[in-house]
Amino acid sequence: MHASTPAAARSTALPDLPAPRTQAALLIEHGVHTIAGLSADELYAFAEAAEAAEAAGAAAAPGGGLGGALLAVHPDRAPASALAPLLRREGTPGFVVTDMQDVDRFAPLDTLALPDAPLYLVTGPDRGDELANRSPNEALPALTARDRTPLLLTEGIHWVLQQPAVLARNHCFMTIGSRLRKADGSLDARTPAVWISNGTGRDGRERRNAPKVGWCWAGNRHTWLGFASATGRRGAN
Repeated sequence: MHASTPAAARSTALPDLPAPRTQAALLIEHGVHTIAGLSADELYAFAEAAEAAEAAGAAAAPGGGLGGALLAVHPDRAPASALAPLLRREGTPGFVVTDMQDVDRFAPLDTLALPDAPLYLVTGPDRGDELANRSPNEALPALTARDRTPLLLTEGIHWVLQQPAVLARNHCFMTIGSRLRKADGSLDARTPAVWISNGTGRDGRERRNAPKVGWCWAGNRHTWLGFASATGRRGAN
């Protein structure tokens, strides 16, 4: 598990995540358990175990609990293409840009270790506002130096699904933990992100203000895109 980042480096004004059981209820409401081939009981059981572990950690030492962990479904079970349409902003559903039809081929970086389970917790998620105006190529080593792990695209979508307020104009984020590896072994230059559509171009006017899964070049900088990361990933116990 990764160490936490100093408070001064964290993004500000982000809402707290609800308890794991509340998150589980929302996933079930949206049918994510069905997408993942899980029962509602399995999702609730995981959430209850997570809350029990959090209570035990808090009792053992102040601040020993999970501290606002995100309940995530493994990307092999619930891919980005299935999760993105579940997002809503101002009543408009989320979508994947038309030139990213291979979105589900964006897999975790080789340096990231995910729990070998259908469900897991992402601890200490942060939007990475202070890294805005860096390129993905510049941001990744900065996160590594802070002992933080970049979010996967599916984790970012889960986060916005649970807390829509983390996605705000001029404060959107990249999820550079997910990359597409080409046949020759090199990384595709696209890096995925979650932001808000302006309803222009191929998006269509009807999608203005919708949550949008898109991409940026790995060497480009954007003042309005932070780099979402976490302190680590773990099971319920």
